[in-house]
Amino acid sequence: MFKKLRTVIYHVSDLQQAKEWYIKLTGNKPYFDEPFYVGFDFGGHELGLHPEETDGQGGNQSVSYWSVDDIEQTVTLFVANGANIHEPVTDVGGGIKAATVIDPWGNAVGFITGA
Repeated sequence: MFKKLRTVIYHVSDLQQAKEWYIKLTGNKPYFDEPFYVGFDFGGHELGLHPEETDGQGGNQSVSYWSVDDIEQTVTLFVANGANIHEPVTDVGGGIKAATVIDPWGNAVGFITGA
């Protein structure tokens, strides 16, 4: 049924601030930039920022893992820019390492590297 992960959406309380934060950390500018949604393209996979319009509980309902080349460096960069470590870099077997940080808006952002 599932073909591939296409879009991950993070709900944020300050769309402009979140957009600038993700531009700074990823080096990518959004391909779609409107007051109701900001979309970034990473090799055909989309990170969408959606302004939080309700008082619903933010973040941590699920985690999507972004493939990275250097997981330790990525976690260090995100933490230096205001993210908090949720799950530290861990060898999960088979030459694969994973980690999760919480962005300033409460979203769990996962990273994975290896085999």
